[in-house]
Amino acid sequence: MRPLSAVVMAAGEGSRMRSSLPKPLHAVCGRPILLHVLDALSELLVDRAVVVVGWGAERVTKTLLEDGPGDLAIDFVEQRVPRGTGDAVSVALTAFPDDDDDGDLIVLPGDAPLVRPSTLGELVAEHRSGDAAATILTARLPDPTGYGRVVRGREGRVSHIVEELDATATEREIDEVATSTYCFRRSLLAPALRRLSPENAQGEYYLTDVVGVLSRAGYRVSAVAAGDASEALSVNDRAQLAAAEAELRRRINRRWMEAGVAMTDPGRTYVDASVQLGRDITLLPGTMLQGRTVVGAGARLGPDVRLADCAIGEGASVEMTVGYDAEVGPHAVVGPYAVLRPGTHIPPGATTGPFYTAPATDDEGV
Repeated sequence: MRPLSAVVMAAGEGSRMRSSLPKPLHAVCGRPILLHVLDALSELLVDRAVVVVGWGAERVTKTLLEDGPGDLAIDFVEQRVPRGTGDAVSVALTAFPDDDDDGDLIVLPGDAPLVRPSTLGELVAEHRSGDAAATILTARLPDPTGYGRVVRGREGRVSHIVEELDATATEREIDEVATSTYCFRRSLLAPALRRLSPENAQGEYYLTDVVGVLSRAGYRVSAVAAGDASEALSVNDRAQLAAAEAELRRRINRRWMEAGVAMTDPGRTYVDASVQLGRDITLLPGTMLQGRTVVGAGARLGPDVRLADCAIGEGASVEMTVGYDAEVGPHAVVGPYAVLRPGTHIPPGATTGPFYTAPATDDEGV
């Protein structure tokens, strides 16, 4: 089996976010967008991943070094001048040895936090089984506005991808879109990139144009349709960030309910991606669990509880409480209207009573 490498494009400024924070570092369910992408990628047998950074490169690199998947080898290259996705991948290829191109390369955008590992695995499997030069991940959307359209030719084969600004009125009616996720034969990708031209509406080198280059040269281009159209969602503004948050929260809540956690109102229950829950926990409406919070089996939280980086023991009950970096012992009862300051420890079996506020600790400088 050919080796598999990866390129993740995370160089964009994300001007539509209207933020000083680089777009890849905006959080979805408590974890930066880019880390969700790398988490999905880490479940594949990837030899190495190259992340293309640009605007805010130092902050993006620091975040990945501190919190990135530990089992995924990551290198960084910088796209100093933003000249499009095709140029970004060309820059990424400089990180690979010239004499080591006998493999496959999966390319992903760094702003698509909803892509599933199983979908990426299906993309690579289809690429290899069909011996394709390129395989693209597509999705069918009721409203494809803003996405590149997948144009098919004879026998339904992929011909090329056209960006919306360059599409004709007929092409804009196509509902099959490219998700900016691909798998390429590395030996064919570099020559195809050299044939790109910036003669388009944005004056950039489009990675999407590689599909047409390979197709016209007679190479096979395959496509895999994502089973869930939400995987095509990329985050470019605050509204799309909220949409990604809502979808990922729905997935997280469903996963925990399948694992034995009771949620009386999943729509009003917020659990970060990094939270760990035991079985037979009950989460009442208004519960928000953030950061590295861990909750033991049989605990009951809510209503209206917000805990960040807390440890809650088995069988504990916490009601109408705010807590940060605190510990609640097994079978303790906390609240209502309690405040747990950083460093607070509630002993096993203790009852705080209503309106409890933990005393300040030395860590708070008091």
